[in-house]
Amino acid sequence: MSVAPKDARWISGFAEAQMAELGAAENTQLSYGRDLIGFSDWLSGQGQSFETAERADIEAYLISCEAEGLAQSTRARRLSSIKQLYRFAYEEGWRADNPAIQIKGPGRAKRLPKTLSEDEVGALLAASREIGRAPADRLRNICLMELLYATGMRVSELVSLPVSAARGDPRMLLIRGKGGKERMVPLSEPARTALTAWLVARDQAEDLAKIEKGKKPSGFVFPSRGKLGHLTRIGFYHLIKDIAVQAGISPDKVTPHTLRHAFATHLLAHGADLRAIQTLLGHADLSTTEIYTHVLDERLKDLVLTRHPLAGK
Repeated sequence: MSVAPKDARWISGFAEAQMAELGAAENTQLSYGRDLIGFSDWLSGQGQSFETAERADIEAYLISCEAEGLAQSTRARRLSSIKQLYRFAYEEGWRADNPAIQIKGPGRAKRLPKTLSEDEVGALLAASREIGRAPADRLRNICLMELLYATGMRVSELVSLPVSAARGDPRMLLIRGKGGKERMVPLSEPARTALTAWLVARDQAEDLAKIEKGKKPSGFVFPSRGKLGHLTRIGFYHLIKDIAVQAGISPDKVTPHTLRHAFATHLLAHGADLRAIQTLLGHADLSTTEIYTHVLDERLKDLVLTRHPLAGK
């Protein structure tokens, strides 16, 4: 893809403002960037740019996205990126109008999040104790899975968890979420036990690396030799697939995010308040959390239709 120099400056200025004013997460900025680069590339092929594009051009671009077979959610996200760019450009005086302001998107199809049963989560936790070449690897894997299910953290929050937040056998973890917002999440007894055991093994490895190689100790709970300094999201994604296979569960059913969904769904099923779940998940809007009530409704309906004595009749 090729981006015209002026379009590139628009994208750069927009991204910097998102980070400075809204505290947008790095993943959010990257997502905006990819969407806008794609739009700029398409405009270039039409002899247009961000500065000259009109409403009809934006609508033609969305039609081309649909013709490509892009999902409704992807098209909605791309339009959102374009709308935000032009709102910013109008506020900055880069354009005297906002060509995207009246365009209505395709919306988003409401899909219930995939989740796991309590038995399936139990099987995953048990399998995590068996995956790993060395005892320290297994301790790390147990800790990852226990923390994820106990807290409902996003995978990015889990892998980048600072070690300072985990010292002293904490009853609560301070998690830095989207937009730099912080929240406190309580730890279950199994999660605390797994965290304590892993930190012992982790610290021994860090001390050894310092003595033998002069390495500076890592600031993360789950250190890595990569440039980020901690386990990557992709690394954990592959690991959880291996754990699913070990547990006898289809890997297609299991991702880090399904554990987050399971955390919320199981809490709700056991009587937790929706507002409390919203706080624990770090959702800005309660409507985002309310999707789990629909998940529970579907599971209860399925239970009645398949387990009721008259279901077969």
